[in-house]
Amino acid sequence: MDMTLSQQFWLLELKGYNLTRQLSLPVDRQRSLTEQRSGLASSAQITFDDEICASFLNYASSHHLTLFQLGLSIFYVFLYKFTHGETDLCISSINANRYRSELVNMIGMFVSTLPYCVELDPHWSFDEVVKYVREKCLSILEHSHYPLQHILSDLHLTQSNVSFLETMLDFITISEDDDDGLCLNGVNLEEVSLNLSYELAKFDFSLTFVYNQSSDDNHLSCSFICSSDLFDETTVDKIGRRFHHISQQLFSSKSSTNYIDLCCTSISKVDLILPEEVEERQGIRFQRLETIINEAPASFAQYRIWSKNQRDVDTDQSSLTTHNMSFFYRLYTGDILSVKQLRHALQLVVTKHGSLHTSIIYDSDNNQLMQRVLTQQDINDDMFTITESSYETDEQLNAIIENEKCNSQLFDLIKGLVLRCRIIYYKQVSSNNILSDKDLLIFNIHHAFFDFPSMNIFLHDLNQAYTTGQLAIDNDTTLRYIDYALIEQQMSMTGATMFWLDAFHDCKLDQPLPLPFDRYRLMNEHRTNRATSISFDFGQDLSHHFLLYASSNNIKHEHLALATYFIFLFKLTNGEKDLCIAMNIDNRYRDELKSIIGLFENIIPLRCQLDPHWYFQYLLDYVRETTTKSSKYSYFPLQHILNQHSNVSKPAFLDLSFEFLSSMTNSDNKLTMIGDSQLSSIPVTININDFSLIIQEDLNVNQLSCTMNASLDLFNVETIDSISQRFHSILRQLFTPVDNQMNKPIYEISLTLPNERLLMQSM
Repeated sequence: MDMTLSQQFWLLELKGYNLTRQLSLPVDRQRSLTEQRSGLASSAQITFDDEICASFLNYASSHHLTLFQLGLSIFYVFLYKFTHGETDLCISSINANRYRSELVNMIGMFVSTLPYCVELDPHWSFDEVVKYVREKCLSILEHSHYPLQHILSDLHLTQSNVSFLETMLDFITISEDDDDGLCLNGVNLEEVSLNLSYELAKFDFSLTFVYNQSSDDNHLSCSFICSSDLFDETTVDKIGRRFHHISQQLFSSKSSTNYIDLCCTSISKVDLILPEEVEERQGIRFQRLETIINEAPASFAQYRIWSKNQRDVDTDQSSLTTHNMSFFYRLYTGDILSVKQLRHALQLVVTKHGSLHTSIIYDSDNNQLMQRVLTQQDINDDMFTITESSYETDEQLNAIIENEKCNSQLFDLIKGLVLRCRIIYYKQVSSNNILSDKDLLIFNIHHAFFDFPSMNIFLHDLNQAYTTGQLAIDNDTTLRYIDYALIEQQMSMTGATMFWLDAFHDCKLDQPLPLPFDRYRLMNEHRTNRATSISFDFGQDLSHHFLLYASSNNIKHEHLALATYFIFLFKLTNGEKDLCIAMNIDNRYRDELKSIIGLFENIIPLRCQLDPHWYFQYLLDYVRETTTKSSKYSYFPLQHILNQHSNVSKPAFLDLSFEFLSSMTNSDNKLTMIGDSQLSSIPVTININDFSLIIQEDLNVNQLSCTMNASLDLFNVETIDSISQRFHSILRQLFTPVDNQMNKPIYEISLTLPNERLLMQSM
């Protein structure tokens, strides 16, 4: 039999596919190359309801598909999502191989195993996938008689080193004739179906559809049969539920998630995350733990800070002493504060909030970072320090401020000394312990125990303690930070794990964006923390048009600002389309967490895969969707996200950040009351990123402003000034009626400043 054409077909069909590469399935363990297969199976069965059955059959009929072709299409979409975006998929399937009529009634072994390899486009709709798979199947069917061993030998492969043979799909159709049973000499014998627990795992990962035409209802089902050498029973059960969930999105109008438009919606929108996993953080209860007295593992946020510095230090303790959160205040003219009352009030606040008298120690025996709430008996001296000094010149004052911001020796985490108060008198230390309007008051707290929302709680309680001389404490029922830290680590994060894997599976997290740097930092060069800050106001007109556009399109102001920022970065990097930045999340997603002092914040990456031909509205919808989803899973610790990409040594997105603030979140820091005295905060630039953008909205006057912070290690001041002008120009192009560029593709928006355009026109 001449098989030359079939040989040529298979050589061309499999060209470019890596047939030895294994699919990245979530196995519970690996099998060594020398280990024998046990044959034991872990299995899960899915029975589809009448609606899915009917939709499945109707879809196959209307699109001229065999049931096998439709089942294969669903399996490919499932594998694409399940492997977090692998588009080159190669599996095997069984073919009856009775391609001639004279072979149909013959007893013998005809079945062949064939590779089915596809290269999916994530932007395809399900309809497009089905069309592609149908054409693929029809072309394979014509050459299905070509033996597998010939296919492999032509490619210089053997059955032992190809992975597609371990992932199998089969589709069994039981006709009404097949259900007649067996009759021997008048005795009817009925076929008995073995329980799935008796199944033999012939393959590592297999899916079998069964369509029973003789059944009155629920006549479509499928089962996963996987090797117990690799998969636990619980894992396979979860796999089955995810496959059912995808089937519901495709074929059930009652799907609890968004019903997929098979004609238009891209397969990348199909969701593997189960409904209960979407709401997994809502099921957690934060409450006082009676079993925890004063010691527990550090929180994820605390561990993030510690591990960040472990790369640069040799000792466990000093690694935590480089994150000072400094807050600077000055009294209003004529107001005074009693230092004695202030000291007593601070003592009450520190006593109330356990985070402010907690030590952190690395337990090397158990390889765990621990926190311990100290009692008065554990502390020899005060739980905090108050330091008094004086200044006469601005240079002296700036030196003191710089020391408070950057001195890594100000705290002692082993002793739990994490709060210090510094009073800086003008010219001389007060003899009567009175702080006046020319003096400076500094609160400095270690970041491992404190975040920016904590400051509002701190100042509220400090004012109450200063005014009344007392502070209510409920030690028996009050939720503590140490309780939160332990409960957080017991929280299920399955849905979040899958989301972040899916969102960044092919993202080059270690590739920095090509910003217009003036110089570069060497690999072994440390940050100096020297920064420049440029600010500008939107002005009344631009603010009005920005806010009007947001309200007219029902868009959050944060999402509108973020979409504009992504356009700006696209232009600033000369057309970089895959953009990834960092965004701080306060992570106080439950009311009971909003009254606790401690470190809750998390950092998440935000990714924008931008198409230059998009119009602004399309980009805005995209940013709204991706940011909303990212925020939903923002409780997933940054270090867990980074651990999913172990090959990335230095994530570049952490050097580029975005933040949107409204006066609802920062007004308390601008005007502070302690007793009858008013304190105003003194802004100090603290830049931990190479480049950051902050958009601030003043809800009192409905106006916005922008601040750009940048590292002087990389940028000149003039460069950042020019960059800020270009961002301001893009805002005007997008939102002012005169320059409106909304109806143009993104790539047509210009970074060129008006004076530069005039100069070019005059040349």
